[in-house]
Amino acid sequence: MDWDGIQEKLQILSDAAKYDVSCSSSGSRRANQKGGIGNAACSGICHTWSSDGRCVSLLKILMTNYCIYDCAYCVNRCSRETKRAMLTPEEIADITIQFYRRNYIEGLFLSSGVYQSPDTTTELLIRTARLLRDVYHFNGYIHMKGIPGTDERLIRELGQYVDRLSVNIELPSSAGLRLLAPQKTKQSILLPMRAVRAGIAERQEERKKSRKVPAFVPAGQTTQLIIGATPDSDRTILRLSESLYRHVSLKRVYYSAYVPMLHGPGLPELRTPPLLREHRLYQADWLLRFYQFTADEILSDDMPDFDLHLDPKACWALRHPEVFPIEINRASYHMLLRVPGIGVQSARRICAARRQAWLSYDSLRRLGIVLKRAKYFITCRGRYYGGHTGQGEIRRHLLQDEGRSRYEEVDLFSGGTI
Repeated sequence: MDWDGIQEKLQILSDAAKYDVSCSSSGSRRANQKGGIGNAACSGICHTWSSDGRCVSLLKILMTNYCIYDCAYCVNRCSRETKRAMLTPEEIADITIQFYRRNYIEGLFLSSGVYQSPDTTTELLIRTARLLRDVYHFNGYIHMKGIPGTDERLIRELGQYVDRLSVNIELPSSAGLRLLAPQKTKQSILLPMRAVRAGIAERQEERKKSRKVPAFVPAGQTTQLIIGATPDSDRTILRLSESLYRHVSLKRVYYSAYVPMLHGPGLPELRTPPLLREHRLYQADWLLRFYQFTADEILSDDMPDFDLHLDPKACWALRHPEVFPIEINRASYHMLLRVPGIGVQSARRICAARRQAWLSYDSLRRLGIVLKRAKYFITCRGRYYGGHTGQGEIRRHLLQDEGRSRYEEVDLFSGGTI
């Protein structure tokens, strides 16, 4: 193998892949094969950080940045002058194994531009995955991209070999697609998503009868939405995410702030990426998945976009003064989740602890409650500890707390402290 040529290709294709954030590997439990190499156990493989805090790595590249599509927001669009490269399935498989044996990586994330056609691109991805699994007996984590418009049969075949598939929607509305990615349609994107969902459901039924049946996309499917490239509201984006979680059984929606690197018709004039808006969407997404909120509760027709100064859960609480304060010793688990400063784990601890005895205010901190936020929305044994404060004063205190610790609202490993 010409390693000088390969190194140049890797440099081009790894740089071209850096804007794809839907690259998480947690959740796979692919069984090891005798005589194979690698391990896709969830404790050993995940993107950037493992569940026990270790930093791990994936080889994250495109198979090719040649693309027949001309999406206005994409650095790899066909009309853009840029260096192009392509790795063959044999080269990718060999690189992955070489890097794994040198302990550079623990898995592979492989995306691609649309080369010749969606089906042709997917056939090359299948060949790559088959080489790794059947020839090299690689048991490690493999995440590949489902190409919009691909035939369902090919998606089903690819799903036999990989741990996770992601089909990127990119733009949250049909109007946005027509404006910036006219060669893509809502139907062409949803088709492979539905094929993955159906394949997972069918294989789960088969595995109930026999555990020897191999898993199909065991780590599930994800997608990515670009934030700020179109005028779509935060509510439109959040409602789409909610629908995908319900109807396509997505594992995760990733949000990527639009990076204003390119210029063209329809693209917004932004100085910097809308990173804080991206952060608010992740917080709201967490509320959808773990805190029993709906998209229409978080945002409404009257307020279609996030308050960038305050997190979505605190905003909801301030909009509903008729609900608060709630009595910590009597409130349901559902209502506890709606109190700012109480996370999933702390809500469970409260429900468990109060079966033994009524909780005192001093005991709440030991249960993981962030009292500097929660005290304005709760009573304990009938007593209110938030002081003589109105809604405006409570908001001011919450804003001060937000300014001190903007990125500490969600603790991904302990259940959260939104």
